[in-house]
Amino acid sequence: MASVRFTVTPTKAEDLPGLSDTSPDISSRSGARVRFGSRESVNRSDPLSEVSGGGTAGGGGDTPEHSSVDQGDGNSKISSVYINNTHGVDDDDFYDRNLALFEEEMDTRPKVSSLLNRLANYTNLTQGAKEHEEAESIGEKKKSPQMGTFMGVYLPCLQNIFGVILFLRLTWVVGNAGVLQGLCIVFVCCCCTMLTAISMSAIATNGVVPAGGAYFMISRSLGPEFGGAVGLCFYLGTTFAGAMYILGAIEILLMYIAPKAAIFESKHPEGEGAAMLNNMRVYGSICLLLMSLLVFVGVKYVNKLASIFLACVIVSIVSIYVGALVSAFKPPQFPVCMLGNRTISGHEIDDNKCAKFIQLQIKEPERLFCDGPELNASCDKYFNSNNFSEIAGIPGLASGNLLLTENLWSAYLSKGDVVEKGSLESSVDAHPASTHQPYVFADITTSFTLLVGIFFPSVTGIMAGSNRSGDLKDAQRSIPIGTILAILTTSIVYLTSVVLFGACIEGVVLRDKFGDSVKGNLVVGTLAWPSPWVIVIGSFFSTCGAGLQSLTGAPRLLQAIAKDNIIPFLRVFGHGKANGEPTWALLLTALIAELGILIASLDLVAPILTMFFLMCYLFVNLACGLQTLLRTPNWRPRFSYYHWTLSFLGMTICLALMFISSWYYAIVAMVIAGMIYKYIEYHGAEKEWGDGIRGLSLSAARYALLRLEEGPPHTKNWRPQVLVLLKLDEDAHVKSPRLLTFASQLKAGKGLTIVGTVVSGNFLQSYGEALAAEQTLKHLMDKERVKGFCQCIVAQKPREGISHMIQSSGLGGMKPNTVVMGWPHAWRQSEDPQSWKTFINTVRVTTAAHLALLVPKNISLFPSNSEPCTEGYIDVWWIVHDGGMLMLLPFLLRQHKVWRKCGMRIFTVAQMEDNSIQMKKDLATFLYHLRIEAEVEVVEMHDSDISAYTYERTLMMEQRSQMLRQMRLSKSDREREVTKAHYLFCKTHHRRVQMTWTKEKTSQYRATHSGCSTPEGFRDMDHSNVRRMHTAVKLNEVIVNKSHDARLVLLNMPGPPRNPDGDENYMEFLEVLTEGLERVLLVRGGGSEVITIYS
Repeated sequence: MASVRFTVTPTKAEDLPGLSDTSPDISSRSGARVRFGSRESVNRSDPLSEVSGGGTAGGGGDTPEHSSVDQGDGNSKISSVYINNTHGVDDDDFYDRNLALFEEEMDTRPKVSSLLNRLANYTNLTQGAKEHEEAESIGEKKKSPQMGTFMGVYLPCLQNIFGVILFLRLTWVVGNAGVLQGLCIVFVCCCCTMLTAISMSAIATNGVVPAGGAYFMISRSLGPEFGGAVGLCFYLGTTFAGAMYILGAIEILLMYIAPKAAIFESKHPEGEGAAMLNNMRVYGSICLLLMSLLVFVGVKYVNKLASIFLACVIVSIVSIYVGALVSAFKPPQFPVCMLGNRTISGHEIDDNKCAKFIQLQIKEPERLFCDGPELNASCDKYFNSNNFSEIAGIPGLASGNLLLTENLWSAYLSKGDVVEKGSLESSVDAHPASTHQPYVFADITTSFTLLVGIFFPSVTGIMAGSNRSGDLKDAQRSIPIGTILAILTTSIVYLTSVVLFGACIEGVVLRDKFGDSVKGNLVVGTLAWPSPWVIVIGSFFSTCGAGLQSLTGAPRLLQAIAKDNIIPFLRVFGHGKANGEPTWALLLTALIAELGILIASLDLVAPILTMFFLMCYLFVNLACGLQTLLRTPNWRPRFSYYHWTLSFLGMTICLALMFISSWYYAIVAMVIAGMIYKYIEYHGAEKEWGDGIRGLSLSAARYALLRLEEGPPHTKNWRPQVLVLLKLDEDAHVKSPRLLTFASQLKAGKGLTIVGTVVSGNFLQSYGEALAAEQTLKHLMDKERVKGFCQCIVAQKPREGISHMIQSSGLGGMKPNTVVMGWPHAWRQSEDPQSWKTFINTVRVTTAAHLALLVPKNISLFPSNSEPCTEGYIDVWWIVHDGGMLMLLPFLLRQHKVWRKCGMRIFTVAQMEDNSIQMKKDLATFLYHLRIEAEVEVVEMHDSDISAYTYERTLMMEQRSQMLRQMRLSKSDREREVTKAHYLFCKTHHRRVQMTWTKEKTSQYRATHSGCSTPEGFRDMDHSNVRRMHTAVKLNEVIVNKSHDARLVLLNMPGPPRNPDGDENYMEFLEVLTEGLERVLLVRGGGSEVITIYS
């Protein structure tokens, strides 16, 4: 009789799918993997045997023949687990006897306890794709991420969102657009970023967030084409943002801190603007060079200064609010001189000299209103007909609602218009003002669309939290909460600032972009407390810090795109210094930022980066919306407050804002993104044009199939491509139509469906019969509303036809990966003994082809599509890990209306050496990261005593198998031999031989034979069959006890024996394993991972 040898080798981390060799030390926690040899002695490297001195290394050739029980006193009691067992008992049986039925699987598939044990530390794994994992050193111990929501996401987002626009342009936006339209601009922009943040949160929480930032998140959600286009748009937006911040810092420096530092000056008013632009270019280039050198020397200095810059921003904003409150009691003194309703520049007059007589005495008559200093000189007509007056520039909250009402409506100006106060009297017959006169003029033409483009950069920066995902303790929780709270905070600040500015600051001062009317002070600084310098200094340092952050982040983004190798001409930018700093990427970033500096106008650069950020946000919303609509099995975000309508609304707002702010910039940005997309899509591939609609469809199908053929699908893209094997009766009717119903309920995975059958005969003679069978299948598919293909094969033997179908079904990458077949009913009493042999042969064929196998037992009891389950559970019994099929199938079934209201329970089995409490925690954590909601229970099977019922059931099985092997006779002869054997057996009073042995009959037998000794025949049985039957009986007892009321039970299907002589025993094991269960789905994985914790 053949015997079995167990050898044990520790499972390595790389043997486990999804874990890299860069993982933390998990081998110390790993269990043992069981392999099989050809001897009966068992060795196990466990602490018990090591203490007794009898342990041996697994797999050694000099394994002792005797049991380790004889080698130590501590294990002597183990031999009592068998009933009257006179043989030496291996101590490994104590651990593996309960799972002996699955011992064939242990060679390639770990026990659930081992898998969960090794995944206990997977949150500390290097996150991301394999190429990123390989970049980490093998022995490097990484610090556990500890940053929380506040420090890791909320504050970085605040620092990136608050910026130069708030301090330099928001007052001007409110003055031109009015409070109402200003609120509308701020609200629409904040809605855009909020909807984008919701979509981003869904993407970021769809798995373990990689430490690659926003680009990695978007590219892995949308693929390389969209990812490359979005990544470059995001890169260009970040680069131009750096240029904008530098220009803002230089504007603050030259306008408000050191106006005398200007290099270029103009003697004529017409040339002042050009001179200012040249100054911006020179100082901006110098500042860019210094910042680039600082980033090149060391990023750590930039990171250390980040908190100081953030403090400057917060102090500046607080000073604005405090100043607004103080203005209610003591408004700041910033008088504005008016001539009629026109605003006079404060640079031209001294304090308390806003009067006509004084103006007549001022020198430089060419800049004033009269031809000369004489009293009888000819003067400007508007000057003659209007008087000077002085108004408060900052009336403050003490002015009541009057000022707010006046600033409520828009007052857009054209370039060269004088800033006027509409409520003051003025002569109607005035001539247009000359630029030689000391008025405050508008430097550009303003409109609602222009102001949208200028303001939008002040709400960007929402992805700062996702960029730090690798440093967060719980990224799936922190990113949504921190980002959304930051957007709410900044939105409230912007909205209240609009109202405060409208209620505290005079309208002509608001429309004065550079503060000429208040003697060149920063307009928002006039409201600040205790001094305008708080805002000036704070805004200068905050804009410098934001520029440094942009110059730090943009090169790393470009380096990440280059390392992905999706855009070949960018490969050079993936290289850098020895420490990984992106030198070449920094050089390109500085050159592109210099282009923005050369534009020199903050108002012209802002719409450019608005376009690129809006393009990026548009694709983020598109990614979330499409994934939600497509319902891919891997799309299970933990952030549940999203909807595809919100994503498409956000996408629509992004598109509208692009064309509202600047339609020609929008077209340029879309063309750039489209060119990048097409370049990545068609690089290295031939372009093929279809002919009409059908040709276009064929071309798209061909392209998709070829793309799928390039390599095996990633785990994220795995979905059940189902081959349903149906059997037809003599009248060409489907015997088990519910199989197709069940397959249709699995189609939430949106995969391929092929329905196949085998017609016995010769193809030339049975072609018509095959066509009829095909039509039957199509009719059934239409009835069940299953979209797919049908395939009918003619073969001499059904098992050959099924084998051919499994080998040949599908095309290219669209081949079936899952086979659904029915259980052979009444296989013991079957008229055709080939039916169950065909079943086992199909199991072997699917295993050899590495396909998953689903076998619904009692398929007639499964619900139809019109019978939804209103309550109950889908129970999963996870014995061995086979790629995650047992986890994915209930999730897919629950997407269908029939199973939607069913809960999910997962049971797994703990052995003596397993820590069931820790195992339950690990399983709950594993399900948390899989984004699957289920109840968890660990069932302990410590009682390993083999019962008499198991021996009797095994003996009945072996005798039946032996009889059927010896008798290749007719049906009547076989029945006669069975009757004869049964009579002789009952006569000896040893035991009964029955085709069905129930527990009730066993109890009755024990009662009648209680006085007899254990029959001698038990010792002659195959020991491996006893252990396998023991596993089936014990598992069945536990499953029936826990899942008797379940709507569906999913169970690992043991593999068939390698020796075909044990096929009948295999069927008996499966029968015992599923006895007493109403609906059972036996699941056998295909050997590949189908579910992942990663995004």
